[in-house]
Amino acid sequence: MQHEYILHNDEFFTANHPVLTAGNRSFRYGDGLFETMRMSNGKLRFPEFHAERLKEGMTALKMDGAALLDAYFLKQKTAELCKKNKLKDNVRFRLSVYRGGDGLYTPESNKSGYLLEASPLPEAGYELNKKGLIIDVYDEITKAVNPLSNYKTSSALVYVMAGLYKKQHKLDEAIILNQNGFLCESISSNVFVVYDKQIYTPALSEGCISGVMRKVVMELAKANQISIIEAQLNPEVLREAEEVFITNALGGIRWVMGYGRKRYFNEASKTLSALLNQMSVG
Repeated sequence: MQHEYILHNDEFFTANHPVLTAGNRSFRYGDGLFETMRMSNGKLRFPEFHAERLKEGMTALKMDGAALLDAYFLKQKTAELCKKNKLKDNVRFRLSVYRGGDGLYTPESNKSGYLLEASPLPEAGYELNKKGLIIDVYDEITKAVNPLSNYKTSSALVYVMAGLYKKQHKLDEAIILNQNGFLCESISSNVFVVYDKQIYTPALSEGCISGVMRKVVMELAKANQISIIEAQLNPEVLREAEEVFITNALGGIRWVMGYGRKRYFNEASKTLSALLNQMSVG
């Protein structure tokens, strides 16, 4: 039987081998961040964008070693783990980076460690979902807007609670609001809204994750003369919008079919998804 392996600080371990101690700062304090990445047809997608966000996030958290975890590192380590796990084409990766060393709330060291995991994906491209998503707004807990809001930190309880809400109400996704009551993002994705034939997305100043696929989609749109405006969006726009779609690095673009009794079209998401799949893998 083929064992699954993880890569922890340049060493391979079986996936069920304990590699983190009880004193790990990511476990104790959420003192870390992570990247979720995709490989298609044997090539890591958008490694430069992932490396850029990782570097910015580690710098914001005052963690050492950000310059070492560059695009070359991401491509090399994901390839090594694929080879070890006999994964060839389409793979999901999670890279967790944490502050190593001891200390209570105040760290004794800013040295970083990492853990890389891999699992197979069924398809190569970013196929647009055939059945649209059903969503609702989760407003029991809002997301704080601060200098760390744009990064995928290990402190993810607002997403966990939104996930429980999604499960309880049998939804496909839930939309999270920021502390001021405006649209922020969904549990796992950035949000785009088409209103009066114009595409809008919450600005980074609204506290959303600086998503890799968000950046890709915005650059694709610009290159094809499609306007996307970053803005502050009242959740009431969901009741008036023509379309809503969400984006992330794993799933690409996914269109939303319904919010309450509201039903949406998917023309913009179809157009952008086709452009995304026309891009050369790199």
